[in-house]
Amino acid sequence: MNTHFERTGPLTEITSYPQWAQDMIADCAKTKARVIDHEIWKMMMNLELDQESTSNFMKGLWPFIERFPSFMALNLLKTRYGRSAGDNMARRWLVRNIRVEQNHAEYWINWAEGAGVSRDDLLNTDAPHGTDGLLRWCEEVSSRGTLAAGMIATNYAIEGVTGEWSAMIYQSTKYQESFDPSIRVGSLRWLHLHADYDDTHPWEALEIVCTIMGMNPSPVEVAHLAECIKRSYVSMILLGDRCIQRQWSFGKVNEAAA
Repeated sequence: MNTHFERTGPLTEITSYPQWAQDMIADCAKTKARVIDHEIWKMMMNLELDQESTSNFMKGLWPFIERFPSFMALNLLKTRYGRSAGDNMARRWLVRNIRVEQNHAEYWINWAEGAGVSRDDLLNTDAPHGTDGLLRWCEEVSSRGTLAAGMIATNYAIEGVTGEWSAMIYQSTKYQESFDPSIRVGSLRWLHLHADYDDTHPWEALEIVCTIMGMNPSPVEVAHLAECIKRSYVSMILLGDRCIQRQWSFGKVNEAAA
């Protein structure tokens, strides 16, 4: 029986959500930690990421950044006003936040330019080979998956973990000061926004998913949502690996030669 869920506790406390959701998030925690602990963020904050890897990162994530509002629109198409409390919540939230996302592509371009990757290069050259897994997965789950699966994979998993790594980088004084003061605020606006508003976005998405699924979804349904979350995390891990692959390979060659 799919009994109704209505949150009564604080939005950002996990105990405010059904036990199945708490268990699901605990099950995904190790995979999420692999994203947060990825070497690319540490290298970026320590100014150790070479220009080729920086370009790989900016160009590799760009198609995903540019298409993110489209994923939300695909999930919006799955809703029907008045069909359920979950549909109503999802519809209002997605409509509102598609508008929020509209300028984020431009902010990403500003960050790329500040980091030495030109607008022309970002817009008119192909993303590095092997960096499209995150884009393809989010397109798949947003177009073919259920509303709950699409939102848990994108608005919960990706926005949540992106808010965390964005905050780490934005809070790095060394990284901020690597940008010329004349362009610093504009260049870091994407990071600033994602480090700030994504604190609540994934929790709001989780509340919507729990409202859609109710208090007692089947174990199969919960396992599927967990796999969607993990696949989003793994796709981001693999993208990070690909961005710095040549830098690490070059370093190993130098070590062997020495």
